[in-house]
Amino acid sequence: MPPNLSLFIFFLLMILTSKGSLSLAIGVNWGTTASHPLPPPKVVELLKSNNVTKVKLFDADPPVLQALSGSNIAVTVAIPNSMLKSLNSSKKAAESWVHDNVTRYISSGGGSRVKIEYVAVGDDPFLVSYGEQFHPFVIGAVMNIQAALSRAELTREVKVVVPCSFDSFQSETGLPSKGHFRPELNKTMIELLTFLSKHHSPFFVNISPFLSFHQNKNISLDFALFKGTANPHHDNHKAYKNSFDLSYDTLVTALSTIGFPEMDVIVGQIGWPTDGAANATASNAESFMKSLVDHLHNKVGTPLRPRNPPLEVYIFSLLDEDQRSMATGNFERHWGVFTFDGQAKYHINFGQNAKNLVNAQNVEYLPSRWCVANSNKDLSNATARALEACSAADCSALSPGGSCYKISWPQNISYAFNSYYQLHDQTPNSCDFGGLGLMTTVDPSVDNCRFPVELHTSQSSSLQGAYLFWCMILLTLNTLPF
Repeated sequence: MPPNLSLFIFFLLMILTSKGSLSLAIGVNWGTTASHPLPPPKVVELLKSNNVTKVKLFDADPPVLQALSGSNIAVTVAIPNSMLKSLNSSKKAAESWVHDNVTRYISSGGGSRVKIEYVAVGDDPFLVSYGEQFHPFVIGAVMNIQAALSRAELTREVKVVVPCSFDSFQSETGLPSKGHFRPELNKTMIELLTFLSKHHSPFFVNISPFLSFHQNKNISLDFALFKGTANPHHDNHKAYKNSFDLSYDTLVTALSTIGFPEMDVIVGQIGWPTDGAANATASNAESFMKSLVDHLHNKVGTPLRPRNPPLEVYIFSLLDEDQRSMATGNFERHWGVFTFDGQAKYHINFGQNAKNLVNAQNVEYLPSRWCVANSNKDLSNATARALEACSAADCSALSPGGSCYKISWPQNISYAFNSYYQLHDQTPNSCDFGGLGLMTTVDPSVDNCRFPVELHTSQSSSLQGAYLFWCMILLTLNTLPF
């Protein structure tokens, strides 16, 4: 064998070996679409106590980034879809965004810097439900953000990526060998993948076995949950034993079809909700998560990419968010591994020597008070009042299959009243409901149906303070002699 060829083969084996030996990194998505979010410093404590080393954000909120400073947690910051148009049309806007949301945090001195490794341009901008409203702006925004990072001399440590929704690729037959991107996305995807390849950036994709099961009658629950009892799906002599591998290889085929068979893939979102729909339970979520993590750590890969699993996977999500859109389903507010207040719903191993999840510590709540239906009143109009309450507050647990679906009347009315009451920081007038509401210090929770008490926030302090202030004013006015 010629010496040059021997040397080439040696280095090729070294590269392949080193790539296969890289350890899987499991991160989490940290969303903040909540009426009473857990304070950012408390969330960072939660991340660190559970040995989470990577976190993906949906924006670049200053209090969140300040809390992450000095934590050594690798961070993905994100640009909202609403900004894509302006960033596409203005290099100056892109430079301003990078300066305000990346440079200032990376360049902090001492141990206070934020370890930003990705800028995510858009939040699932190719989602079917958005139509094509963001398509024309994605590539231009990507280019301008990359140029801004280059000008700031940050391209070595920060990569630009675009999170792609689970429905950006598809297969009419349901088999990976027929996978392709949606036809209207082909041109944009080729441009995006050309950019990613040029800059050695990975392809970020969201995979949702729950939604695949929820929306596709050909996907069984056992298949979605990695159960050994599931009937495999056969495709060209390849057997698919779970929904994750099926979706992942559908993407691999889609990438190959437009000329990018070796593109590195990072799973930017994957999870299982715990409430708001049938089969959205903590036990199913635990089963799914444990099986997913074991599957990834075994490094068996998928039929089209054996022994080459994704090197990074971000669990969706860290905490429940009571203000998330429920357009897809009422389960959307219950993706968290932890409840809104940082308490573990089940236990999984993130792969960093953590046996059990650690709860958030020293969480501050509003007083132990609830609002319930007053059984001493005529409740014939209570249902209408409850529907009004639920139009503003989160009543998703009352959905069919939800944790509170089976509680009886008027307990379901009480749940709606309490949700509204907590949303409005327990102000007394938010438990009126035309005289049908009653404040109580007795917890009305029933079995698995939890009547929550919201978190104490600076906003709730100011609202309660304002309420007390006006009460004092009214009391004073009532004592005046006129």
